[in-house]
Amino acid sequence: MQNKFKLILLAFLFAGFTGFTQQIQMPQASPSAKIAQQVGLTQVTVDYSRPSTKGRKIFGELVPYGEVWRTGANSATIFNFSTEVMIDGKKVPAGSYALYSIPGKSVWTMVLSKNTQLWGSIGYSASDDLLRWTVPASKTSKKYETFEISFNKLTDNSADVSLKWEQTRVDFTLTTEVDPIVMADIQKQVIDTKTTNPALLYQAASYYFTNNKDLPQAYEWIKASTDSDPKYWTMHLRAKIELAMGLKTDALESANKSKAMAMEAKNPDYVGLNERLVKTIK
Repeated sequence: MQNKFKLILLAFLFAGFTGFTQQIQMPQASPSAKIAQQVGLTQVTVDYSRPSTKGRKIFGELVPYGEVWRTGANSATIFNFSTEVMIDGKKVPAGSYALYSIPGKSVWTMVLSKNTQLWGSIGYSASDDLLRWTVPASKTSKKYETFEISFNKLTDNSADVSLKWEQTRVDFTLTTEVDPIVMADIQKQVIDTKTTNPALLYQAASYYFTNNKDLPQAYEWIKASTDSDPKYWTMHLRAKIELAMGLKTDALESANKSKAMAMEAKNPDYVGLNERLVKTIK
């Protein structure tokens, strides 16, 4: 009898467990999202959930002012940086961090936490903070029904991260180290080896020209590249460098060569670029 009772009890427990594990598939109230952005030489990814207003007043009510907010919904919002970045003038090592915020009417405090394992802000502790900084909050002209994180104002080494919900927006800037890394690579692959590789010479010349470095050196590299293996895009760079050096006759000749090669390759973009460049030379 005792064994029979145990079997019945186990059967009830198993039935209950099976009932809890069965779930109905339904849309998430706050769908998860993942975005990735290359900033300079750094890969930045963001994993977060996107709550919607659904007729509710958000900041100051659903999300109280002066209290730590998960900056999204469900699990904490996680940022991952493939290399070291700078935020608010401070270094943030490569790795993953939870982004929290303390909203205010006109100013928010942003927080990067080393603890990425929390459900929202439950269990949040300031002792886990890696960095805190403040950003101004502004009103948007349009209403954002769903919370949104995006990257804007991209440059060669920085990007603004924008957080928008309801009619509130805050932004902060990520800055990455680019020039020392690129220059070290050029030193190693181009200068030290005295390379004759046309592609490497073109890349080095392009970086020097774009970043206002040693123009005669850039010209030496692009000349070697195009003399060895001319392409319509490398000839176009040669024309721009020649024009910057005041070599208008050479620049006109290079631009026309680049245009002819682009026409043969059926690349209308470079045909147009060279036509506009020729007009500036004349």
